[in-house]
Amino acid sequence: MALNLPAYRPARNTQILRYLAFAGMILIAPLFFVGGPGWSDGPLFKSAWNLGHILFFALLTLAIQPWRIWTGWTLWGIGTLAVLLLGTGIELLQHGTSRQMDWQDILRNQVGVWTILALRPRASLTRKSRPVVWPLRLIVAALLAAEIGATARVAIQQYHVSQLLPALYDFRQPDPSPFWDGVIAPVTEHAIDAHKRALRISLSTAHYSGVSLHNLPEDWRDYDRLVIDLYNPQDHPLPMVLRINDIEHDLGDNDYNDRFNTRLSLA
Repeated sequence: MALNLPAYRPARNTQILRYLAFAGMILIAPLFFVGGPGWSDGPLFKSAWNLGHILFFALLTLAIQPWRIWTGWTLWGIGTLAVLLLGTGIELLQHGTSRQMDWQDILRNQVGVWTILALRPRASLTRKSRPVVWPLRLIVAALLAAEIGATARVAIQQYHVSQLLPALYDFRQPDPSPFWDGVIAPVTEHAIDAHKRALRISLSTAHYSGVSLHNLPEDWRDYDRLVIDLYNPQDHPLPMVLRINDIEHDLGDNDYNDRFNTRLSLA
C-alpha cells in the first residue's frame, strides 16, 4: 500500500476537485434564470455578475474533464463548439424570462472553458503545433484579464462616484453613458465649470423626452439644496420638469406624492 500511495493521492485529489467543480456548477446554474442584477442595481454588481459566466464554464470544464477523451486541436475545437451551442441555448432561454440576451456572455463562456484548457498539460497541441501553444495561452490570458479588468475599472469608477459630493457628476467624463440615460453628449460650449465642460441634452417630441442621471452619489443627508446650471439656446422659453426619486420609488407604484416633481421654465 505504501508504494501505491504517491500515485493514489493525485488521483484522489483530482476526483475531489472534480466533485467540487460539479457542486459549484450545480449551485451556479439556476442563477442563469433566477436572481441576478435588476435594472436598478449598480454597474459594479452587474459587471461582477457577468464574471459568473467565466466561473461557471470553467467549473463545467473541470467537472466534465474532456481531456480524458480528446487532446490537442480536437479538444479545443469540440470544447469551443459545445460551449458555443450551450451558451447560445442559455441566451435564447433567458430571452423568455425577465433577463435580457447578451451575446457578449457567449464570449465570456468561451473564456471560461479556454482558461481551463490552457492550463491543462494534456490540452497541449501536437509537436508540429507546439509553437502556437504559448501564444494561444497568452491570448486566453489576455481575454481573461480584459474581463476582470473591465470589472476593476467599473469598481474604480464607482469609487470616484462615491467621492464626488458635493458634485453629482464629473463633467470631465469623456463618455456620459455609464451615468446618464437619454440623448446626451459632452460639449465645451456654454460651460461654466473650471474644466470648461458641459453636457448637451437633445430633446424630441416624445411624451417623456429628456435625460436622467442614474449613477450618482447616494447619500445627500448633509446637503439642503440642489444647484443645476441650464442653458436654453432657443429664443423662447422651454418648459421642463425636474424629477428626483429614489430606487424604492421606482420599485414601488411610482406614486406622484412619493417623489420630488417641479415644473421649470427655462428662459
